[in-house]
Amino acid sequence: MESEAVLGTYRILSPLGSGGMGEVYRAHDPKLDREVAIKVLPKEMSADPERIARFQREARALATLQHPNIASVYGFEEDGTQRFLVMELVEGQDLSERLKTGPVSVDEAVALSKQLLEGLAAAHEQGIILRDLKPDNIKVRPEGELKILDFGLARAYTADPESETEILNSPTITAAMTQAGVILGTAAYMSPEQARGQAVDQRTDLWAFGVILFEMLTGNRFFAGDTVSDTLAAVLRAELEWDLLPGDTPANVRRVLRRCLARDPKERLRSAADARLELEDDEQSGAVSPSTKRSPALPVVIGLLAVSLLAAAWIFKPGGQNREIRPTTHVSLA
Repeated sequence: MESEAVLGTYRILSPLGSGGMGEVYRAHDPKLDREVAIKVLPKEMSADPERIARFQREARALATLQHPNIASVYGFEEDGTQRFLVMELVEGQDLSERLKTGPVSVDEAVALSKQLLEGLAAAHEQGIILRDLKPDNIKVRPEGELKILDFGLARAYTADPESETEILNSPTITAAMTQAGVILGTAAYMSPEQARGQAVDQRTDLWAFGVILFEMLTGNRFFAGDTVSDTLAAVLRAELEWDLLPGDTPANVRRVLRRCLARDPKERLRSAADARLELEDDEQSGAVSPSTKRSPALPVVIGLLAVSLLAAAWIFKPGGQNREIRPTTHVSLA
């Protein structure tokens, strides 16, 4: 689509990007005099009435989800044979672009992670699971605010939601809808249960969060392979290289990573809110090792010792109470 074209009532200004979920454009909304993001859905999707109906229901649900860390969905519209989403235009850099320059500092990674978990928790509370969390779907504004894009839309775009065993359940797919079209970057963020085609819940998003946090801290792709099969094999069986984490990574951050990246979902953190609390637990951050932590009784012991020393100094001071104490002799005059 060329810039300055018109789609419905929206004037297309410039392309923003494209992917398996469609092409995205910057557009002007004349009704509210604001700029928005327009996502034009692939023709393969528009030809399936059942999928369109499901996608529309999902878009309505997302439109009710208002949170500072989730890009808003304004509507689902159509113009002739073209169907498109109208969404909040988020300025800033994709997290994937930011990570190309190297690792993020521990403080910045924790600050971004807290925002990411807040957005996940808000959506999970309403029963919405992303299933496609990855750096490409995360934008960071210049002032540091994080926004999750395309939240939950992947499920509506894939195959029958009652079937969790089809390859089409891969969270991001190309318009060709084939196994070969599964985007490698997405495969690297799939949870083990998702890679096996099993049922998923909010813990799948926590796995992807753990992968993203690891990559922010190390600057390295956690799971990478030359093919989709190689990448999924790494997700399922590769050793997790914890020694790649920076030496100043706090103990609570390491705990969050280990609990989010447990391959058995039963051993994973149960919610984004729990992970958020772990990251805020400064007392257990590991900044002070157990051997150097002060015992609660230590101040009392120090105080008693100081009092004893002062008393001894007063008793034995020169010319004072340190004179010789002689036994008393009683004489009877009777």
